[in-house]
Amino acid sequence: MIIKTKKDIPSSEITDPLVFKNRRQLIKGMLATLIAGTGISPTLANNKSVWGDLPKGSFSSDSLSLTPAELIKNYTNYYEFSFNKEDSTSLAQNLITDPWSVEISGEVEKPGTYYLEDILRQQSLQEYIYRLRCVEAWSMVVPWVGFSLGSLLKMVKPLSTANFVKFTAVYQPKAMPNQLSNTMLEWPYIEGLRIDEAMHPLTILAVGMYGDTLPKQNGAPLRLVVPWKYGFKSIKAIVKIELLKRPPITTWNKFAPNDYGFYGNVNPTVAHPRWSQNTERQLGGSFFTPRRQTELFNGYGEQVASMYSDMDLRHFF
Repeated sequence: MIIKTKKDIPSSEITDPLVFKNRRQLIKGMLATLIAGTGISPTLANNKSVWGDLPKGSFSSDSLSLTPAELIKNYTNYYEFSFNKEDSTSLAQNLITDPWSVEISGEVEKPGTYYLEDILRQQSLQEYIYRLRCVEAWSMVVPWVGFSLGSLLKMVKPLSTANFVKFTAVYQPKAMPNQLSNTMLEWPYIEGLRIDEAMHPLTILAVGMYGDTLPKQNGAPLRLVVPWKYGFKSIKAIVKIELLKRPPITTWNKFAPNDYGFYGNVNPTVAHPRWSQNTERQLGGSFFTPRRQTELFNGYGEQVASMYSDMDLRHFF
């Protein structure tokens, strides 16, 4: 049974009433209050950090050079809007992201539909500086703001029969041209993980980046980030999470099973049918910047390789 949670907390207990009137600032203001322990800061209007001083995630790396924020905001694969990376930035502004709720169902003790602000009130936000490797052989480094997916799943108490997690993205054909025309892929976008992958501390749900809320073109208001997998696994604009006994059929794997495996683990020894995965172009570099040697599991092998120790990674790609 899916139970709709009630928004029974008065606005005055979440944030300043003046800010509450502007629902687009709700999550910003609420979390700034929770983290900093103070009222709403005027820096919200000055495009400064809306999160306060966030702790770093356990595996966040300060040694990585961040990709320029403006480049990340204007270079996105968001096929619901466009096949052109730059066009998605403007088209995505039509997406309705407020209010936002997430349905969690399947093999859990506590299924329900939860408002995003209710979810965030119960989570500890951190900054996660992760590498992101696209299957198209380019990469970037992003300072995400988010929380552990495993923490959210523990709240709904997975059953022993929960072996996989299915994620479904938003379906808004009026705002998303390629959904409206039913172009190329089968919509809405669907992705999946094994339960141990979903519970791994590296796996997060992101609500921001670069100290601000998440831009719409980058997956607002809630996206998955799995840094040891290719970017197509990190589904954007999540509206539904289901815990399943069997693996879900995912969008890219269904569309081109020989090109996009269910696992999507970064692996330089397994080429895409049309290009090598041995190296990658680092966004933000110059024409003369050498390509980076791609690492197995995108450099996170020490943390995740044990999950695949008994698997043939060329077959289960």
